[in-house]
Amino acid sequence: MEYIQIANSTPMWIAAGVAIALVMFQALIFARKSYNTGKTIGMTDTQMKSAMKSAMITSVGPSLVILTGLLSLLVTVGGPMAWMRLSFIGSVMFELMAVGFGAEAVGVNLGAGDAMTQVAFASAVWTMILGSIGWIVFSTLTADKMASVQDRFLKGDTSLLKIIPVAAMLGSFGSLVSGHLVALNKNTVAAISGGLIMAIVVQLAEKKELKWLKEWGLAIALFGGMIVAAIL
Repeated sequence: MEYIQIANSTPMWIAAGVAIALVMFQALIFARKSYNTGKTIGMTDTQMKSAMKSAMITSVGPSLVILTGLLSLLVTVGGPMAWMRLSFIGSVMFELMAVGFGAEAVGVNLGAGDAMTQVAFASAVWTMILGSIGWIVFSTLTADKMASVQDRFLKGDTSLLKIIPVAAMLGSFGSLVSGHLVALNKNTVAAISGGLIMAIVVQLAEKKELKWLKEWGLAIALFGGMIVAAIL
């Protein structure tokens, strides 16, 4: 049997479906607990519906970007594994690198045009899974200790709670985009264009008090940057 037949076989779809069902179940549980907690702390239905709407809209842009990456992953590891991995992790770059490393470990260089084999496929799948298990184990063992770490770090200064999340977001996104900025290619054009578009959108939304523009800002910046890079 060809590897792609195994990759797209019914057992693989069932296995991936079970994993996705678990993720959906967790999402529903978290959503329910978040809603109940919001009611407990005094948030109104209007506030919570607005937060949920903003979150859903904000997720559109990144989700569509992941969808485009899904197409490239489908070619190498088939539909079920691509669907499951990107539903869990969401990092196309990590998954593609893991597939490449796994295949190369058994002598198949996908970048050089080598054909994927059954052994290379199995090695790629194990690399994708084991490569991401570290942060899962780490977060599982340390999540309950983060509150005490936070208290020691803040030392009673709650104002830092507003600064730390922003700094973490800037650091993570800065790390992701830095490689594209120094590449000096179309990725650089897309990154700079997206940043400029986002700055304009934020200023316009603040000045005109356009709530919908704030919600769609990330999606507009993402696709705007890609469109500019494609045109140039």
